[in-house]
Amino acid sequence: MSSGSPLVMLKAPALVGIRRLNALDTVRARIAMAVELGLLRPGERLPSVGEIARALGVGEITVRRALVSLCDQGVLKRRRGRGGGTMVSERPETGGVREIETYRSAAADVHRLIDQRLLLECGIAHLAATNPGPRRPEELEELEGLVACMDRASSWAEFRPCDERFHMAVAAATGLPPAAEQYGSIVRELYRYYLPFPLDYLRESNRGHAELVASLAEGDPLKAVEVTRRHVEVLHRTMFVGLGDHPARPG
Repeated sequence: MSSGSPLVMLKAPALVGIRRLNALDTVRARIAMAVELGLLRPGERLPSVGEIARALGVGEITVRRALVSLCDQGVLKRRRGRGGGTMVSERPETGGVREIETYRSAAADVHRLIDQRLLLECGIAHLAATNPGPRRPEELEELEGLVACMDRASSWAEFRPCDERFHMAVAAATGLPPAAEQYGSIVRELYRYYLPFPLDYLRESNRGHAELVASLAEGDPLKAVEVTRRHVEVLHRTMFVGLGDHPARPG
């Protein structure tokens, strides 16, 4: 069996690079990297502590400590009073958050993980489109509601939890719990590398979600697979691993 075969890909060892970082350092690295890549722009106000915590899968105390640390390093600044909050410095300091290098060094692992997700998610899309089970109306209604949730999101932090729920709901629509379980483990691993993204980019991504829901409603597996393939393959360019030569905007 070749090292690039689907079965070997699915059995690939778990990523370990960023597991060396504690929760505080992962938050610092992800926000600082987003600033360095131009995903968070000078003067841009960050979402609330609670929203950031939910989006990055950490506790609020961890987020507060990370924001204070990044303010101390000149990446962010804190403004008090009406209209205040934590925002990106007008001239943010770069190169001072060493933990960023742990993320950058994991680029090959992230590309492999994206390919693993692509392999599973295309199969899931095909199965979901050909599984007109008794819960199909409720499943489609849930998916449409999550697309609307992402359209209403006012920040990357609001968008991210809805995005995860959407993809897990598609996996559940296959009617095969093992598929959803295995897919969930890969998606959660990939979300460890999630960075804040501009809202206009995320809303463009959400159009792909809407296309997928339409293909599931039509029971068209080929269309569902093609939409899914485009949606996942773009991660090779738009996650941080593909942004080095295009720092201003993803995709």
